Amino acid sequence: MGILNVTPDSFSDGGRFLSVGQAVSHALRMQKEGADLIDVGGESTRPGARPVPAREEMRRILPVIERLAGRLKIPISVDSSKASVVEAALRAGASLVNDVTALGDPALGQVVARHGVPVILMHTRGTPRTMKSKARYKHLLPEVLSELKRSVKKALTAGIHREKILIDPGIGFAKSADQSLELIRRLPEFKKLGFPVVAGPSRKSFIGLALGDSGGDRLIGTAAAVALCAAGGADILRVHDVAAMRQAALVGRAIGRAG
Repeated sequence: MGILNVTPDSFSDGGRFLSVGQAVSHALRMQKEGADLIDVGGESTRPGARPVPAREEMRRILPVIERLAGRLKIPISVDSSKASVVEAALRAGASLVNDVTALGDPALGQVVARHGVPVILMHTRGTPRTMKSKARYKHLLPEVLSELKRSVKKALTAGIHREKILIDPGIGFAKSADQSLELIRRLPEFKKLGFPVVAGPSRKSFIGLALGDSGGDRLIGTAAAVALCAAGGADILRVHDVAAMRQAALVGRAIGRAG
C-alpha cells in the first residue's frame, strides 16, 4: 500500500504533494514501483496533529481521487475517519476505507456497509493530540487484541460483512517505541483473529530511536521493520518508499513461509 498524503503537516512527507498534479504523479510513480493499492489521506494523524474539518479534508483529497480513478490500474483507498468524507471519496472512485479510529464515527460503519467495500480497522486510543498519554497497558497484546475484537464486533453490527474486514495493530499509535517493537515481534498472534493484517511501520519514530538517530530518512530501518512484519504474516504493508519496501516485504514473506 503506497502512502499518498495530501497534507501540509504529515510527520514524514507533509507538504510534498499538496497540488493535484504532484499527488497524481507520485501515485503513478508508486504504481510503477510495484504498489498494489494507493492510500490517499487528507488529515495528518501524527502525534499532536490538530483535527481537520470534513470540508477541508474533502477539498484536499477528492480532486486527487477523481483524477486517479481514471488513470490508476490499482485500487484507491481513502484514509479517513469521517463518514461524510468517506462517502464522498467512495463516490469519487475509492474502493477501500482505511480508518485509524476503527469506526469511531458511528455513521461510518453504515457508509461502509452500504457501499460494500473493505475496511481497515486500526487500533489506537484517544486522538492524535492525546494518544501519547494513552500508551499505558498492563498487558499490551491482550488489551490490543481485545480492543480490536470490539471494533470488529462494531463493524459486524453495522452490517459490514466479515470478509470485508481487515485489522491493523496500530504500530506507533498510542504505543511507545518498545510497545511498537513488541507488536511487530508478536504480529503472528494477530493472524489468529482470522482477518487480513495490515502493518504500517514506515519511517516511524520507533525506528529512529532504535537507530539512535532522530533524523535521517530511516529507509534501511524501515526495510528491516517491513521485512519482519512480512515474515510475521502481514498481508498489507503500508509504506512511503514502495520500490525498496516491496523488495524487503518479498524477502520477509519468503522467510516467513520457509519457517
